Amino acid sequence: MTEFIRHAYDLAAQRQITDPGELSRLLRDPAPAWLHMQADDPGSAAWIAEQLDYLPETVREALTSTMSRPRALKVGGGVLLILRGLNTNEGAEPEDMVSLRLWVEEARVVSMSIRELATIRTLAAALDAGSGPRNAETLLRVVIDGLTDKLSAHIDALDAEGDELEKAILEAADPSLRARVSDIRGDLVDLRQFILPQRDALARLAAMELPFCGEEVRLRLAEAQENAHRALETAESLRDRLVVLKDELSAALDEKLNRNLYRLSMISAVFLPLGVLTGLMGINLAGMPGAGWPWAFWVFTGLLVLVAVLQVAVLRRLDWW
Repeated sequence: MTEFIRHAYDLAAQRQITDPGELSRLLRDPAPAWLHMQADDPGSAAWIAEQLDYLPETVREALTSTMSRPRALKVGGGVLLILRGLNTNEGAEPEDMVSLRLWVEEARVVSMSIRELATIRTLAAALDAGSGPRNAETLLRVVIDGLTDKLSAHIDALDAEGDELEKAILEAADPSLRARVSDIRGDLVDLRQFILPQRDALARLAAMELPFCGEEVRLRLAEAQENAHRALETAESLRDRLVVLKDELSAALDEKLNRNLYRLSMISAVFLPLGVLTGLMGINLAGMPGAGWPWAFWVFTGLLVLVAVLQVAVLRRLDWW
C-alpha cells in the first residue's frame, strides 16, 4: 500500500485492505469501506483525482484544501464534514487541534488528516480486532463521539484546574499563579476558535436528512452537538472566571505591595529624624556639647530611644501605624 494511505478497511468484513487494486474496486462497490489518507502528501491529491474521480469536484477540492475550518455540507447523497480533534501526539499541545476532513456516503467513508488523531487510531484498532463499525453511519457516529468526548474531557479538566486556581488564589495570592492563569486563558482562546464553528457544524449535520443515517444515529449526532455546546459554554464560563481571578490576583498582589511599602514608609518616618540627629551630632567641629563628658554617648543614645518611642506613640495616635 502507498505511504499516503494510512488506513483502508472493508467495514463489512472487518478486514484491512493492503492491495491498491482491491481498494480501488472496493471504493466503487456498494459494500461499505473506509479509507484514511495523509492530507499533506502530494500523492494524496493525485490519487484522489485518479481513483475517486466519481466524487463531486467540490468534495475532492475540500478534502485536499489547506482551509479547514469546521463545517458540514450536504452534497448529493453524501456529506462533507470538516472537524477538529485534540492533538494528543507526543510533545504536542492539545489545543493545537488536528483537522479531520471526511466524505461520508452510504457505501464509503473517505477521511484525511495531516497529523494522527487518537480517535482514528482507536477506530483502526477496533476494526483490526473485528469489533469496529460495519457501515458508514456507525463509523461517522463513532468518529464524532470520539472527537467530542475527548474535547469535553479536556475542557472539564481545565475547568477543574480553574477551580483549584480559584481556591489557591483566595487562600494565598502567590505571584507564580499568574503565569498558569494566563496559560489557561491562552489555551481557551485556541480551543474556542474551533469549538464554536464545530458546534454549528454538528448542529447542521444533526438537522440533515441523510439517506444512510437512521433515527438512532441522528439522535446520537444531536447528542454530540449538545456535548459540543456544553463544552463551549464551559470554556466561555471558565474564560470569564479566569478574567476575574486574574483581577483578584492582581488586586491581592497590589494590596500586599502597598502594605509592604506602607511599612517601609513608617520605618522611614521613625528613623529619618534619628538619622538627622545622629548626623548633626557626628560633625567634626570644635565646640560640640558633651564632647569631653564620658556619659555623653549614653545620654544621647537614651535621647534617641525616647524620640523613637514618642514618634511611634504619635503615629499610633494618628492611626498611621
